[in-house]
Parts: sequence; structure tokens; C-alpha cells
Amino acid sequence: MRARELGLPLTGTTGPDNAITDVPGVEVGYTTLVGGDSVRTGVTAILPRPRAEIPLPCTAGWYSLNGNGEMTGTTWITETGALRLPVMITNTHAVGPVHRGVIDWTLRTHPAVGAEWMLPVVAETYDGYLNDINGPWVQSEHAVAAIDAAAPGPVAEGSVGGGTGMICYEFKGGSGTSSRLVSYGETTYTVGVFVQANFGGREELTVCGVPVGRQLPKGDPNSERRADIPPGAGSVIVIVATDAPLLPGQCTALARRVPLGLARTGTAGSIFSGDIFLAFSTANKGSLAAGFPKGEPGYDHLRFIPWNRIDPFHSAVVEATEEAVLNALVAGRTMVGRDGRRISGIPVDRLVEMITRAG
Repeated sequence: MRARELGLPLTGTTGPDNAITDVPGVEVGYTTLVGGDSVRTGVTAILPRPRAEIPLPCTAGWYSLNGNGEMTGTTWITETGALRLPVMITNTHAVGPVHRGVIDWTLRTHPAVGAEWMLPVVAETYDGYLNDINGPWVQSEHAVAAIDAAAPGPVAEGSVGGGTGMICYEFKGGSGTSSRLVSYGETTYTVGVFVQANFGGREELTVCGVPVGRQLPKGDPNSERRADIPPGAGSVIVIVATDAPLLPGQCTALARRVPLGLARTGTAGSIFSGDIFLAFSTANKGSLAAGFPKGEPGYDHLRFIPWNRIDPFHSAVVEATEEAVLNALVAGRTMVGRDGRRISGIPVDRLVEMITRAG
């Protein structure tokens, strides 16, 4: 089940699948690597546009709440406000092969783009508690496979893709997603959020305003505590997508609202956590394309929602981010990994009981 299906009093109206894929054209794919006693990792691919249109740029912006992490390609997004190619998420030490995998996939599927230069966006969080992060488990072909597996519709959550070995509020975390519908005049737009949740200390955890983390058990009595990692460490990557027409600066503004949604779940933002967020708009298809026909200077055009009408989209990001984190937690299942380390899934029945008791 997902957080909303548990009866948690979450706000806002979701899209049909309550996922980032509710934004038309956006697709999600995974490669999940679980093997032996110590391989617990993977790759997540988010396609901003359908495969045939993937070279067409989206307006985009990004924001870092705390920089103890990595998201490649962001300096070019700052420079141009444009994003193209799949967005990838993996573990901290696998950024290189995943970056190469995006290049390999693009060379195969869009050779004209491959003939140019490419600056793929690859983000990471640390899964070294459950996963042998220094092993060569993630290869470029796993990134290619995740892109090839990308599809619209419902999105698997929890211990899948890049979220396979991740931990959130000292419970099993991982991949989570949610969406919100925003009415604008006679048009309804969608804001979708995807999180790779690997952050937070147990005592911080708050659900629907209730400080549940202080009341939940401190850990599985049969497991080793995360003594080698400070509480709150780990990182969180959040990708925001929308079909609303936005300027690059407005996408940046959406990315800056992500921390407000994370804060609803309790985090104060640990210095040991890389909290990095990307937002893009799939509208204005064909704008921001590189160059014009030779010898013919031209102009580009962007249609956008006025700044004084942007607040409902900010609220959608906050609400969907909160729910995406809770979905990742609810989907988490107890996992045993490297050196026999064990991370328990959140006790869902106990969680519901506490929320109900709090009214």
C-alpha cells in the first residue's frame, strides 16, 4: 500500500497514478541490482520526454539545500535554463559509469545528438551501509537498461533502482513518487515529484504533523545500529516535472520549494546530506533548441504562467514532495545487506495507530 491508501490525511488532488509519470510524456525506468550478501544498489532513469523527442530541451532549474552530494550537468542548466536527455539517479560511486551509459544510449538511439557534445544529468545518494559501494557492480549497460525499461503509468517504489540500498529516517527508504493537479483557468496542469530518499534521523520523523519518530522503536533489536553514519546523513535527490509552461527561473523556484515538503516530514537538513533538486517543464516543446538554419538568425519564444499566478504550483511541489517521501517509507521492506547489516521497514500498523490516536 501507499501512504494515501493507509488513510493518512494528505492534502491535494493527485493525478491518476499519483506519480511523476502523470505528467504527459514523462517515463520512469529501473535497473535493480541485488546479489549475494552485499550488492544492494541500482539505477533510476527519468525521461522528460518520450524517446523520439528526448533531444528536445525542457526549461529547467535546480537548487542545492546542502551540497554534500553530486548532480552532474547543473552548471549548464544554470547557464542556459535547458535540460535534455534522460535524468539518472544512482549511488555515490556509480556516477561515472551511469554518465557513460547515457552517452552510449544516446549514440545508439539519437546519433545526430551523439555527434554533438553531451552533459547528462546524473545524481546520487550514498548506499554504502547496505551495499558494497566500492565494488564495480553498476556498469554503463545498467544505465542503458534503466533507460530502455522506462515507461509511463504506475511507478514501483521502495527498494528499486537507485533507491535499492537507501535508508530514510533510519528505516528502509528508497524510491518514492507523487503528483498534484493544479487548475489554471480552464486548464488543469500536473506537477509530479520523484524522490530518492536516503536522509533523516529517526527522532526527526514527522508524519502529517505528528512526531512519530520519537515514539517508534530505535531499531531492530537483532540488528546493528548505523553507528558508522551520523543520524540524518545520507542525501536526498528530488526531481520535479510539470507540463505547465514555465520559465527557467520559475523551474528554479519550484526546485527551491522542495525543502519545504521535506521539512514536513521532519528533517532539518543534515550537513552530511546532499540535498539537491531539479525541476523541469515539458511545455514549450521546440523552444530552446540549439541553433537556427545556417545564415538565418532568428528568435526563440517561451509561453509561461505569470509570476503572480505561480503559488499554486509551489504548493503542489510541497505537497507532492511530502507524500513521495512517505510513499518511499511505506514501500520500504526490511533489508539485510553488507556485513549482515539490517535495516527494518517502518512499522506501518504502528504508524497508522499513532496518526489515528493523534486525531
